[in-house]
This record gives sequence, structure tokens and C-alpha cells, in this order.
Amino acid sequence: MTEAPTTPPRHDPKIVTALRRFAISITVLNIAGYTVLGFEQPWLWPFIAVAVAYSVETVLEFIGARVEGRRPRYAGGGVKGGLEFLYPSHITALAVNMLLYVNDRLWVMVLGVVIAVSAKWVLRAPVRGKPRHFMNPSNFGIAVVLLLFPWASIAPPYQFTEYTDGAVDWIIPAVIVVLGTLLNAKLTGRMWLIGGWLVVFVLQSVLRGVLFDTAIPPALGMMTGVAFVLFTNYMVTDPGTTPSRPVAQVAFGGGVAVTYGIMTGLGIAYGLFFATAVVCLVRGGYLWLVHLRTESAATTGPAPVQAVEGRDVPSETGKAPVAA
Repeated sequence: MTEAPTTPPRHDPKIVTALRRFAISITVLNIAGYTVLGFEQPWLWPFIAVAVAYSVETVLEFIGARVEGRRPRYAGGGVKGGLEFLYPSHITALAVNMLLYVNDRLWVMVLGVVIAVSAKWVLRAPVRGKPRHFMNPSNFGIAVVLLLFPWASIAPPYQFTEYTDGAVDWIIPAVIVVLGTLLNAKLTGRMWLIGGWLVVFVLQSVLRGVLFDTAIPPALGMMTGVAFVLFTNYMVTDPGTTPSRPVAQVAFGGGVAVTYGIMTGLGIAYGLFFATAVVCLVRGGYLWLVHLRTESAATTGPAPVQAVEGRDVPSETGKAPVAA
């Protein structure tokens, strides 16, 4: 009698809660962006982005489940399970549409969403014996579009406060900081990463000023912008593509800041997104290296021994030891 195909275990309950709150937060931000802030993309685009992301995620999950002989993750959990399955693609779609500016070329934005969602199925590395994606999806989709289409750009940071002034300009980033800090402190556990990222970002800004005569106040001033605050609390801290150990988190966040500093010093635009992609890629390579070394060690384990004149010596034949 054959066993029924099983559904892979879902995320840790804390991560599910974090994803739900991420999804709600970015949805509320988009609603506010199109109604009172100043988002410049067409209002229909976020709906198209979400529909494309849902479709691609569902199709790829169906194919993956058939290949792996298991039940799809969107099945078996009712409405709640279906929603939990769609949280990541929902976040990815809205982030790509919100942060990219591609003029009126809808198909380029859609391409970015498709690349972002598909990358989770292509760019994977073994983690404790299970394949996990290592590229931050929305960041990767945005970075690829920026590389493929030089005329594309990041949405202008002023769109987050274009129609606000006075105290509201400070209240918006303050609210994002508070909510993001609570989210990362209580659910994702990525405060070490944020700390490493911020500390090294300050250091590289000062160092660029000393070595390359870069204006230090403006370099540090970008940390007060809504775009930087969003990146810090909702992009670079992606729990699915960042390490969990404190030391590794600090190294990851600091690595993104160092890479950003190098790219900015070389005159490379959009350094935040490219730096995050580079560090994620390095981490993916490291995970593969660890996996291959583990597999190699398991394959070439210590040879059996055979007793000779009262001593144990390696058996050249690999057969069980025999009495001398």
C-alpha cells in the first residue's frame, strides 16, 4: 500500500506571522501611496503585478509538486493555507512594482515580477539537506531589470512624501521604523543584521569622505529617507534569504554595506540593490560549498580497519576486519 503524498511543512509560525504582517504593511503602504503620498506608477499596475505573481507562483508550485511527488503547498490547508502560500508572492509583486520605475512599459514591470518569483525555484542551495532559495526575490527582480534595461530606474524617493509636508515628513519614516523594528525584533529575529548594516553603513560613509573626499553629511543624510528606512526594515531583512545566527547576520548586513560603499565609490548607481544581490549570491555559493564539503566528507569517511599482530590498521580492500 502506497503512502499518500505529503505536504511539505509550512514556515515556522513566527515567520508566517511575519509574512502576514509584511503583506499587510506593504498593502497599506501601496494604498496610501496611490491615494495620499505620490506614487507615480499607474494605479492598475499593482493589481496586475499581484495577479502575475500569484499565477507564476502557483504554476511553479504545481510543477514542483508533481516532480517531487508531493502535495502542493497551496493544497490541504483551506483558505488559510492558501493565503499563507501566497504571502511571499504578494509581497514580492507589490515591492517590485512600487520600487521600479519603467515609464509606461508595463511588460518590463511584469518581467521583473516573473523573474523575482521564478528565482526562488531556480537559484537554490541545500540548507540542512533541503533546497532553499538564497536570492532576495524582489531585490533580484529589480536588479535584473536595471541591468537589462539601462533606461529603467528606481522609483524616485520623493514619491513617498511628495504630497506631504511639515511634521508628516518625519512621522512617516518614524512610523515605518517603529513598526519595522517591532516586526524584526519579535518575529524575524533580524535585529543583529540591521545593527550590522547600519553601523557599517555609517563607517563606510565616513571612510568614503576621508579617502575620496565624498560629502559625509549627504552620505549619512540618506539614512533619514523613507526609501532607506523601507530598505532597512523590509528588504535587507528578508528572513528567507538571510542567515539566522547573530554573527552571520552581522556579517551579512555589514557585507551589504561594504559592497554598497565600494560600488558607490566606483560610481555605480542603485548600489543598495546590486550590493544586496551580490551578498546573497556569495551566501548562496557558500551554502553550496558547505554542502559539497559535507557530501565529500560523508563519501570518503574513515576506512575500515583490520587487526594485524594486535594492532588496528586500515583495510585496503574496504572489507570487514579479519583476525590476524
